[in-house]
Parts: sequence; C-alpha cells; structure tokens
Amino acid sequence: MRPVRRRHLPSLGALATFEVAAKHLSFTLAAKELNITQGAVSQQIRLLEKALELPLFIRKHNALELTLAGAELFGAVAQGLDAISTGVGLLQPETQPETVTVSATNGMAAYWLKPLIDSFREMHPTVGFVILASDEDDTMRNYSGVDIALLCGNERCEVGEELHFLFPETAQPVCTPAYLSSHGPFDDAASLNRANLLHLHERHWSADAIGWQPLGWEEWFRAQGARWEKGAFSLSTNKVALLIEATLAGEGIMLGWQHMVRRYLDDGRLVLAHPAPITIGRGNFLRCHRASLHRPAVARFLEHVLQSLTD
Repeated sequence: MRPVRRRHLPSLGALATFEVAAKHLSFTLAAKELNITQGAVSQQIRLLEKALELPLFIRKHNALELTLAGAELFGAVAQGLDAISTGVGLLQPETQPETVTVSATNGMAAYWLKPLIDSFREMHPTVGFVILASDEDDTMRNYSGVDIALLCGNERCEVGEELHFLFPETAQPVCTPAYLSSHGPFDDAASLNRANLLHLHERHWSADAIGWQPLGWEEWFRAQGARWEKGAFSLSTNKVALLIEATLAGEGIMLGWQHMVRRYLDDGRLVLAHPAPITIGRGNFLRCHRASLHRPAVARFLEHVLQSLTD
C-alpha cells in the first residue's frame, strides 16, 4: 500500500498567531487577544518567516503592513482556520447550549441590539447571547470569539467575513409629548435655541471605539441654515444611555438616532420636536464571520436582524 504523504506545514500555532497579527496589523493587539506577550508574538512570526524563507510583514515605525506573500498567506490561513472551526463545531454535542456573541458600542447594544435579542429569544428561548459593549475598546470587534460585530462608518470586508449594510446614521430632535406641549411648538430650527438642549459631550466622539465625525447640535443647526447659540442646558454627557433616559424623563430635547429612539417614537413616549433630520454620510453595518454562520443560532439571528429592517 502506497504511504500517504504527510503535509509539510509550518507550526499551526504560528499560523494561528500570524492570522491574528495580520488581522490587527499589530503585534501588540495580537498579544492582547491571544493573552500572550508581544515578544512571544514577534518570536512566532520570526520563526514562521524563517520556515517559509519569506518576509510576511513590512515593519515600519509604529506600523505594520503585509507583504504580498503575507497577504496571500493571510487569506489562505483565515479560510483554513474557518474550515477547521466549522469542522470542530460539527463535532460538538447537540445538547450543548447555543450562544451568539455580538460586539457593539454601548448605545447600539442597549437601544437597538437588546430589543432585537429579546424578540428573537421569544421564538428561540434556548439561545443565549454574549454582548461585548464598549465605547472605549475598538479591538473588541476583532476578538476571535465575536460572531457578529455592529459597526459604524464606511466599512470594508476582510477575508472570511460577510458585511451587511443596516441603515444610514441619521438623527432628529426628539422629546416627550409633555415637554413639547409645555415648551413648543418649535416652528423653525432657530426656535430650538430657547429649549433645554441635551447633548453628547465631545468625549463621546473621541472615544477609541467611536472616533467618528460628530453628529450633534452644532451640526444639526448648521444643516438647517441656523446657528446653535449654546445656551444654558441641564445635561451634557458622553453616554448615550444617560441622554436617552433624561429625555424620556422630560428634561429636554436630544438629537435622537433613529435606530435607537424608533421604539419610543412608535409607542408615543417620544415625539419629534422638529422634523428636520441630519445625516453626514456614514452608515451602520453588521459584520459576521462566515464560519459562524454554520452555527444555526447565528444564522437564525442574522436572518432575524435583517428581517427587522423590512418590518
């Protein structure tokens, strides 16, 4: 019988480390995700490059780039590890509880994601969720355990990922019906200057997991051809949750992101203080690892999310 030829591969551990380092383009972030030292990451990459007799990274000052060979290897390794992950998943006993891990910013997790999870679990009560929410840790979206990442900006898709556009980033002035009755109506944009305008502090927009161009009162007034006079206010905060709760309590008017305040507008707890919207060209996206879609719970939840956009 002809012997089976053994595959000649570098260390699978080194390949797995390379995949994480290539994903982040950072040995530091790779070490953080893998829970090892940066030196250990560097050593494994050096050994892999020695075994392949090829450079995989272009090392610059405080930056990494993949070489052409590195980019080709990254695609192959990502696909291979996804296939292994899928195969291992098929071996897991069906009695194990199903879980879906999702990353998002704090506001997105609390006011858009959690209601969707609640409605999903009414139909699939055995599925559990891990929500990794942060406005400070931008690397959380790339952790290996994350099945679905909710992102904002102008996103692109990497090897082994599936990207879905959800909706544009749009906001409108909202308040309670009682506040509007007592302090309105606001017939034009300039008239909102006499209201208590609750707003997000600049620290929100400079947080590590956000870092987007601000979408606040100054931008809203400018879009309407008016000027924000920056009068007295009761609350400025970097936390979306505090802003929404203060608005629901009738304290004033906030710029409400449509996807976060939609349910409050639908049930009448909030109303539009002024109909003019503002958007500055960025969108919200859902990024899912294709390997995760082989798990029924992830595939069903993705379908549930996408279906909600057409309701």
